[in-house]
Amino acid sequence: MEDQEKLSNLKLKLAQFAERIDELDPEETDVKDIDELIRMLDELEDRMK
Repeated sequence: MEDQEKLSNLKLKLAQFAERIDELDPEETDVKDIDELIRMLDELEDRMK
């Protein structure tokens, strides 16, 4: 995958991550939601390599 494609993909994933955080309701957030956010961050980290 070329660098420009990686960058575009990363921007998309970051936007999805930010959207997911915005959608969270602190009163209803549970461990499963936090685990999903951590998984998303791990996936972003892997894509950076």
